[in-house]
Amino acid sequence: MDTNVQGINVFLIFMEYTPFKMLTHLINLFFPRVCAGCDSLLLSNENVICTNCRHEIPVTNHFELPDNEAMKKFYGKIPVEFAAAFVYYHKKGIVQEMIHRLKYKGNEEVGTLFGLWFANELKKLPILKDVDAVVPVPLHPRKLRERGYNQVDSFGMALAESLTTDYQRHLLLRKIYSKTQTRKNLLKRSEIGNRDIFDVDFTEKDHHKHYLLVDDVLTTGSTLEACGRALLKIPGARISIVTIAMSHS
Repeated sequence: MDTNVQGINVFLIFMEYTPFKMLTHLINLFFPRVCAGCDSLLLSNENVICTNCRHEIPVTNHFELPDNEAMKKFYGKIPVEFAAAFVYYHKKGIVQEMIHRLKYKGNEEVGTLFGLWFANELKKLPILKDVDAVVPVPLHPRKLRERGYNQVDSFGMALAESLTTDYQRHLLLRKIYSKTQTRKNLLKRSEIGNRDIFDVDFTEKDHHKHYLLVDDVLTTGSTLEACGRALLKIPGARISIVTIAMSHS
């Protein structure tokens, strides 16, 4: 028997072992699983968010529209094959709470949830059938050390796995350290698109590929525009853009 299969079988048997189940119940008793949207206790059949919050999440439903509101953010700025955001981001809403937990509280399960959920829709789109790699908006090395993780990774890796493509975490580089975007006004954010703060580390094998650039929230689009300009330095590169959320009035 294959070693990996044998290992999985042993793990499944261990999971069924009664003392282990009791330990799991004890852990849940002292460290209860709560919804990332409303803090209510999760039921055994719920994951990351409760059923009520899942139904309340404002999905954009613009994925199949070629002229959608996410695409319009990049018109006349950079050539984009496709762009879309999965959900709307409202102040003091469920999505804001979930993104906050993903970005600042280390709850990377939120990114995985949205990645798998959105991938179910994106897999239906012919325009994304030839995506060669998923590329996250990078953090500056100093910011990565401070936070301990890139909040986009869990979302991007879930997309890459579902779309059966590569995840290239180190293709894009952030050269300039900057403060958190949420503390900047729209004018300051828009300036990012005109600054050379991102670069790309590529070789010949990266030429002529379709890259899916991913981020957590789409606001003015300036950060993604800057990343897109960097990726387009690669000969023959094409880019599409996907985010978890986009700001909505």
